[in-house]
Amino acid sequence: MTFPLYWRDQQTMSWSATVVESGPDAVVLDDSAFYPGGGGQPADAGVLEWDGVFTRIGGVDGAGALVPIAGDPVPPAGTAIVGRLDDARRRSLMRTHSALHVVCGVVYRDFGALVTGSSMEPLTGRMDFNLPDVPDGFKADLERTVNEEIALDRAITARVVSRDVALADSDVMRTAKHLIPASVEQVRIIDVEGLDAQADAGTHVASTRQIGEVSIAKVESKGKGFRRVRLVLPTGD
Repeated sequence: MTFPLYWRDQQTMSWSATVVESGPDAVVLDDSAFYPGGGGQPADAGVLEWDGVFTRIGGVDGAGALVPIAGDPVPPAGTAIVGRLDDARRRSLMRTHSALHVVCGVVYRDFGALVTGSSMEPLTGRMDFNLPDVPDGFKADLERTVNEEIALDRAITARVVSRDVALADSDVMRTAKHLIPASVEQVRIIDVEGLDAQADAGTHVASTRQIGEVSIAKVESKGKGFRRVRLVLPTGD
């Protein structure tokens, strides 16, 4: 089983590892910082370097194996490699993912609304909430409040708890419990200090200030009782 290095250090962008399994369509490492995708966050991309050769990685399959770009050479099992993520893409996704958690925390705190779905690409994302009614000026007020929370430079940390502990804690289960597979025994919690705590497997920045200023691009109705919030982040740190 591949150890997910991003659980230990989300800032890891390059690392050494050994190929455990290899084929033309998949490479399995003993250690990997590639996020496989999930929870609305896309999979990482990057390269593997071995014996002066480069294998471009375009994604991660459902089993967690790295998917090489078609036609690239693939390192055989037992090969020592150096993995490198697409740094700019990963950091943009980290900022975006953390921004979504700040929005979620604000909407939950101020309106009691739960998130029902989310997705993101680098520097843009959306969240759906069970929010039947919103006051006049909601979009502008939400943007201002979110950026005020970001400016407080709240720490963003990760912890791991047992499945039973996570399922029993309503404060960290703000999405449908059935979305956590029965095979998952340990649940990772992302804490935005003093604002938000949620079960989450994705990657994040270390503090809210690293997110940068957020623009709420659009708030739209998605059927009776639901609102979709779209956000955009600027380029750069």
